[in-house]
Amino acid sequence: MPKEIPKEEIVKWLNKIKEILPRIEANDTKGEEMYTNMKAYISDCEHFLNQEDYMRSFESIVWAWAIFEICQELGVLSYEG
Repeated sequence: MPKEIPKEEIVKWLNKIKEILPRIEANDTKGEEMYTNMKAYISDCEHFLNQEDYMRSFESIVWAWAIFEICQELGVLSYEG
């Protein structure tokens, strides 16, 4: 049985990514596509959070962060922070 994810932890990571979102820039068309996907996962996180489905909400925010970090490393997204 999976351990319950605390809502506060999800909100913390959701707020952090929403704070940096305006300073993320796509460097090419692949970056634009991945930026769109990242925003979709952020939206999914908020939706599941509102539904009190904390496991799916947490999974969604983890995916958003993973996309951001991998795309930064690949050079398709840039962050000025």
